[in-house]
Amino acid sequence: MGFFDKLKSGLVKTRESFSDKVNSVFKVFVKVDEEFFDELEEALIMSDLGVETSTYIIEQLRETVKRKRISDAEDLKEELKKVISAILTANDCSMKLDTKPSVILVIGVNGVGKTTSIGKLAAHYKEQGKNVLLAAADTFRAAAIDQLYVWAKRSGCDIIKHQENSDPAAVIFDACKAAVARRSDILICDTAGRLHNKANLMAELNKIGRVIEREIPNADKEILIVLDAATGQNAISQAKMFAETTDITGIILTKLDGTAKGGVVVAISREQNIPVKFIGVGEGIDDLQEFNADDFAKALFAEV
Repeated sequence: MGFFDKLKSGLVKTRESFSDKVNSVFKVFVKVDEEFFDELEEALIMSDLGVETSTYIIEQLRETVKRKRISDAEDLKEELKKVISAILTANDCSMKLDTKPSVILVIGVNGVGKTTSIGKLAAHYKEQGKNVLLAAADTFRAAAIDQLYVWAKRSGCDIIKHQENSDPAAVIFDACKAAVARRSDILICDTAGRLHNKANLMAELNKIGRVIEREIPNADKEILIVLDAATGQNAISQAKMFAETTDITGIILTKLDGTAKGGVVVAISREQNIPVKFIGVGEGIDDLQEFNADDFAKALFAEV
């Protein structure tokens, strides 16, 4: 199955939810009027695009109606596709990993699929012929170290790990040294998924960041936050909270295949100005895919 077909099948629940709500508005209304816009805005909000993004989309459509003098509701469907596509393609979704080694720091709360995503990320780059090293710096959750070790074995990558409850920055220090010594292409670092104390989290991430800067100066660095698509608008809240503690460069959105809330991709892209870089569309090791905004927009509207 090609990427687009996999994406399309992974987005079945989201697309059905989205198209049911949006199509019902277009079926009821023949002409564009205030009531039509109110109903369409409500349908978009209910599709997990959120209030702010839905309001923005409606404003864009109102301007288009005036400019193009559109009166037929059906004609506005194409314009809706264009607006959503424009939101998704506004951010650069490509990964910047040109130095050797480059560093990917993965952050996010527990339970969103962070460690699993790292394992799949490692397999993704390993398949491209990259020499990947993993760092198990989530030392506060015993299972995280073991889980990452299993993924390292599965993907054929080396791993740097310490004992449970050891200093995460010490793990990163050893991993940086090893990445340079082994001439690794990419170092992928797991981090603790705690949000209950923002000050501690900020201090820990800052310390890790300083170690990386000191040990691998001028390395290309991606800071990816893992968000669970099934949490809908909560995913946006998590992104906001982490963005206050560190400079996030991209998002890994997991569990898209199991939820009807995939519309949150549009809201995140618009409201957080952080590009979605990877999406999870299945449970297989190769089901973490690089995000392609055009393909996502097409898949979202495949049956609309």
